[in-house]
Amino acid sequence: MLSRLSDVLPGLAVAMAVAALAWGLEWLELSLFGAAYVDGLVLAILIGTLLHTGIGLSPRLAAGIRFAAKTVLEIAIVLLGGTISAQVVLAAGPGMIVGVALVVTLALGLSYGLSRLLGLDARLATLVACGNSICGNSAIMATAPVIEAPAKDVAASIAFTAALGIVLVLLLPLGFRLSGLSQWQYGVVAGLSVYAVPQVLAATVPVGVVSTQVGTLVKLMRVLMLGPVVLLLGLRRGRAARLPLAVLVPWFIIGFLLMIAARSLGLVPEVAVPGLRTVSGLLTLVAMAALGLSVDLRSVMASGGRVLAAGALSIVVLLALALGAALLLAPA
Repeated sequence: MLSRLSDVLPGLAVAMAVAALAWGLEWLELSLFGAAYVDGLVLAILIGTLLHTGIGLSPRLAAGIRFAAKTVLEIAIVLLGGTISAQVVLAAGPGMIVGVALVVTLALGLSYGLSRLLGLDARLATLVACGNSICGNSAIMATAPVIEAPAKDVAASIAFTAALGIVLVLLLPLGFRLSGLSQWQYGVVAGLSVYAVPQVLAATVPVGVVSTQVGTLVKLMRVLMLGPVVLLLGLRRGRAARLPLAVLVPWFIIGFLLMIAARSLGLVPEVAVPGLRTVSGLLTLVAMAALGLSVDLRSVMASGGRVLAAGALSIVVLLALALGAALLLAPA
């Protein structure tokens, strides 16, 4: 236990320091300009990315950064569930579940087809399609062993999700101001198009509480598609029996749903909601910093133009599908 703690603490401390710097810069923006033009979550990602790319990181920090980017984030998501009532879930309705499944299915097929047209082999095209359509690095890492993808393909596909995911997080909130979408519709677009759960939070928190709640809920519906997709890929290769349950249903999604149920049943009092939201936000800020610290832009450049082109075109397709779903599913 102590050795595990000593492995995690250095990287976690660096992530917390980057998060504190991002928080301080956001506070400075508010003090000087009366508004935070670049949100603290985005600042945390950018600072972390610049640090990793500019000066590099010691291998000693890797375990703590992974812990902050994964476990700390998962705890933040579970706590966020305690701030959402069943009304938000019911407002989504069965149409949203069908819509998410349809968007993911179409995006998988179109992304795979575009990747093949650009000359990527079948396994790399599968990784790009799964990463783009479901949940970025998590989908890539879950899919890779099932399709026996080589390490170079995994590295290339992870590089594109790292780079393009950050671009999407930076541009989406700006696009909201020009789009005329409601917060609910924007949450659907972000939840359906942004790669990773932390990036959805970074893209929606600057817009508002409704967009954050809807975006997170939609994104977690999308993450649940990973289980069926990986299961089908495993069945094709006769490897489905070896898939762990945690791949099919991640624990933090169960925790998130249980917290929503607890809030709706009155087990989470209203007075506790602001505190849960604050703690969840602080943990998310640390996870954002760790996400940035995981990105080395030099490895992105080494991944190859065709992979980045496939990823960029796939994002355009995914955004179009997400926008269509948001407009069709919007409550009257």
